[in-house]
Amino acid sequence: MTTTNTPDFIVYGVTQQAGKKDILTRIGAGWKHQKDDGINLQIRALPLNFDGKIVLFTPKDDETASAQAPGEADPF
Repeated sequence: MTTTNTPDFIVYGVTQQAGKKDILTRIGAGWKHQKDDGINLQIRALPLNFDGKIVLFTPKDDETASAQAPGEADPF
């Protein structure tokens, strides 16, 4: 397995709205552990009125390029 800075997951904070669709705010990225089961998360922000719900999605092609700034080291 090769080490890459490209995240395996994009992390979103969920803000629920009464009677409307939830708002997903991108708050970080996640990487699968190389040796064991598990995921490392790098959270950069939490939305206002955050109620504790976080979701992970695999990045879409257009998200992988912007998922991590150029030259930024793997956080774990």
